[in-house]
Amino acid sequence: MSRVAIEHPPFLQRFTDAPAIGFARAAEAGLCILFIFMFSQGLIGPVFADSADPEGSALLRLMWLPFYAVTLVMIAARPGATFRVIASSPLLVGLVMLTMVSVLWSLAPDVTLRRSFALIMTSLFGFWFAARWSWRDAILIIATSFFILAILSVIFALAVPSIGVDHAVHVGAWKGIWWEKNSLGAMMAWGSVSGFAAAQINPERRWLWRFMAVLCTALVLLSTSKTALLAWLLGVGGIAGIGLCRLGFGFAAMTLCLSLTGAVLAGMALLIAPIEALELLGRDATLTGRTDIWVVLVDQIRAAPWTGYGYRAYWVAESGPVFWVHQETAWDVPTAHNGWLETALAIGLPGVVLLAMVYFRALGRGLSRLFHGQEVYFALPWIAMLGLVSISESNFLQQNALSWTLFVFVAAKLADRRAR
Repeated sequence: MSRVAIEHPPFLQRFTDAPAIGFARAAEAGLCILFIFMFSQGLIGPVFADSADPEGSALLRLMWLPFYAVTLVMIAARPGATFRVIASSPLLVGLVMLTMVSVLWSLAPDVTLRRSFALIMTSLFGFWFAARWSWRDAILIIATSFFILAILSVIFALAVPSIGVDHAVHVGAWKGIWWEKNSLGAMMAWGSVSGFAAAQINPERRWLWRFMAVLCTALVLLSTSKTALLAWLLGVGGIAGIGLCRLGFGFAAMTLCLSLTGAVLAGMALLIAPIEALELLGRDATLTGRTDIWVVLVDQIRAAPWTGYGYRAYWVAESGPVFWVHQETAWDVPTAHNGWLETALAIGLPGVVLLAMVYFRALGRGLSRLFHGQEVYFALPWIAMLGLVSISESNFLQQNALSWTLFVFVAAKLADRRAR
């Protein structure tokens, strides 16, 4: 019997294939939500790791291996689309691969090898996520994931306050399902932006997404994290600004002028009266001791400007240069508390230049979509928020981290000319 004789008619073929296709899409979306949950470190870290050494848990490292394997399987299922997206971001690929090359000069080669491999796998998921889903589907998956994280945080804060509420350093501040309040604040600031963006691209359920965004906003306030609140203001203000720009030329000109004026005034305030400006924001002039760390680290970077000390190796080599940082700051500093300085310590100033090129190209591509495309309601505020948080947190090039995963997704998606 010929092949034509056993094929279903077109309408019947679509009917018989639809349930399988629908199930496959739902399964992939469910896997993505699970991956985002893992990358957020919510609940997983506090349960399986020590807050003093969150990356020291062997069990937690083993838990990631199945996720890496699934990532490779998903890429193998769509190799053409994934490699097209990867090829569209050569600078980003080069930046990630440079962390692996830093094994050659690392203070702790075994740590660098293990963590750079984890960073590569984290980045590969971001590339696959950009290749697999349209902007609309991806933003809805991200917003759904943050909705789940927000609900779990409320449950743990109310039902298990020993985990969900800080009883030590910042008494009464909500931590949700994370180690400390700043993590909850940062995640919920991003969640608010994803909720408002989802309301724009999915108007049929706008009230659900707006409720989710308001819930995330409430959690930002309950975390008492001032950095997260500033990020929230930037992100939500950015969404409002994009909406105003699209109302017409007059609104666009007014919005851009007000934004530029506000940025100039803020910069002048920090230059002329930095102490008073920071106190108005509820921060001391040292940014809770961060500037003291940065002064010491600048000298450390000058000692190895071209190579750094190896990806994620500087802080674990206790007999290395970090010893003098601990001596001069009088406490066991765990990170640089700055994304750019952390990158310089890991892969040197060439790595910082490469990171800056990747970041500002993504920012420029986001700005180029200011007047078209619904994806800009998520992409542009997300990039801006990440840059703001990088001033006080080491959030770039972090393995198994949601911030880096979503940055790879956004940067790669913006670079892909065939993205929809």
